[in-house]
Amino acid sequence: MTFKVAVIGCGGIANGKHLPALAQVEEVELVGFCDLIIERAEKAKADFGTSDAQVFSDYKEMLASVDLDVVHVCTPNASHAELTIAALEADNHVMCEKPMAKTSEEAKAMIAAAKKTGKKLTIGYQNRFRTDSNYLHQVCEAGDLGEIYFAKAHAIRRRAVPTWGVFLDEEAQGGGPLIDIGTHALDLTLWMMDNYKPKYVVGNTYHKLSQTKNAANAWGPWEPSKFTVEDSAFGFVVMENGATIFLESSWALNSLDVKEAKTSLCGTKAGADMNNGLSINGEDHSLLYDKQIELETGGVDFYDGAADDPALLEAKSWYRAIADDTEPVVKPEQALVVTQILEGIYQSAKTGEPVFL
Repeated sequence: MTFKVAVIGCGGIANGKHLPALAQVEEVELVGFCDLIIERAEKAKADFGTSDAQVFSDYKEMLASVDLDVVHVCTPNASHAELTIAALEADNHVMCEKPMAKTSEEAKAMIAAAKKTGKKLTIGYQNRFRTDSNYLHQVCEAGDLGEIYFAKAHAIRRRAVPTWGVFLDEEAQGGGPLIDIGTHALDLTLWMMDNYKPKYVVGNTYHKLSQTKNAANAWGPWEPSKFTVEDSAFGFVVMENGATIFLESSWALNSLDVKEAKTSLCGTKAGADMNNGLSINGEDHSLLYDKQIELETGGVDFYDGAADDPALLEAKSWYRAIADDTEPVVKPEQALVVTQILEGIYQSAKTGEPVFL
């Protein structure tokens, strides 16, 4: 089975994740490229497309004129819902990059469109496909941790503010590190807990370092006048069953305790964390233990046993779900809950009050 695939948005996330992965999926033919900056689409075609692939600056024109099976939406957050719904209504399956949408109402509209059209929809949370994430999920599914009643979702950078594109533009993105990288940590945590019923959230956002001039930064100094999103954000989530989650996120924070797209879990039988590799901790025969999981499968000369790239595993899993007509690993209803919680934290930060979901 061959899938004719188009990508809308040929910027950083398309070239850094989606296109290199899709190029390695046998069943995929990249036949459509769309970007407001036409040169980006042309370059993407040259690097990854079929010889007869077409290039567009208008997504409506592409959806109307190219025979497609699947569309990948890789644009700023503000346009996720519009483009996803249009692609679904044009009879295509859709993978939309994270986060699902700027608002929960937009996310709900995306789900409604998928149900109406009967097409599949998934969201790009590739961290689920890491070796440590997969192993820990199996541990949680088996009930080895017992009831997980407290968790932490970690997304802390010391100084790594993305200074390109529209990352610093609140209108285009809906927020800063919380919606950008906090979304990955929260998705992992909810997935491990298998708990998608939040009751209320309390949160705060900060603009403490964003106005620093000539700041030290992984991608060079940012322009303070253009830094309209938060530089850090923190939230506390209470679930319907009483479980609680602490979510921490930052692009710029005076902390050496940096970790991104990681989770810590506390259950009635055992706990787990990804802070220094993957470890499981608990009590056995009246003694405490801390078990470090060996994630590599090496041991043979000249072979380190490295796993496939999570983006490639994500792509392969997505196209297998379409071919076999099964549910994708990342269900849109799960991604909706992530968006609802993030939206609640932003709202709580503005009002100073808890937000009930």
